[in-house]
Amino acid sequence: MPPTDANTNADTARLVGIGSDAGARICESGILPGVRAGSPGSHDTLDLRLPEELLAFFREAGADTGPARLGTEGTPPPASVPPAAEDLLDRIAGWGAMATPVGAFQLVPVHIERDLPLISRWMNDPAVAEFWALAGPQTVTEEHLGAQLAGDGRSVPCLGVLEGTPMSYWELYRADLDPLARHYPAHPHDTGIHLLIGGVADRGRGLGSVLLRAVADLVLAKRPACARVVAEPDLRNIPSIAAFLSAGFLFSAEVDLPAKRAALMVRARSPRRLL
Repeated sequence: MPPTDANTNADTARLVGIGSDAGARICESGILPGVRAGSPGSHDTLDLRLPEELLAFFREAGADTGPARLGTEGTPPPASVPPAAEDLLDRIAGWGAMATPVGAFQLVPVHIERDLPLISRWMNDPAVAEFWALAGPQTVTEEHLGAQLAGDGRSVPCLGVLEGTPMSYWELYRADLDPLARHYPAHPHDTGIHLLIGGVADRGRGLGSVLLRAVADLVLAKRPACARVVAEPDLRNIPSIAAFLSAGFLFSAEVDLPAKRAALMVRARSPRRLL
């Protein structure tokens, strides 16, 4: 489970254990920057054992299918994405761009060498640092990103690129395989979202709600096995909760997380799947 934000505005896998450390950071931002509540990239994650046949498939797929790199204009190159599986979220790198009311938007998986300076700068913004707690030298952010990128693909850090310009940071993660699943009735393939809007000029004008709605739509379209997108804003963060409500999420329950009391927000494919 990642950051505890304060800004926004298995079937195929077997769970065989639970980690220890419960650092709760859950980012839900969108209108302001976000907060964390137990990062999916941390060691506090559910232990996942993949079937041997799936592991064999991964080994055969072999080839490096690293994330798309931003081109000279700040947009990913048009090269096709190899068909090999590369995460537990149905290959976010291959989802492509989507049209939104504010322009073309794309989630581009993070490449540390390329993206670390920008993301670290955002994390050192006081409004972001208050909730994400990743301020400091670049090594702090690098460790947070590296833990996810070196993992099994259950959490994928991404840049949000709007009209060719990186302007937000996202973490999409398997909520059903995350420590968050200890605190609510998780369904297989539940997908969690953490978000922070990077630039001050992009905050407070409704971008968070617009992009949250677009990304939730995209997740449900690209992940057929996923019936729900979830988020956990701090109950005290009224703007964040309002942003999720505006994006089509419904307030489902109050949950006690290690670092906060949160509002469980759910965007379901069907109203019957809210809980």
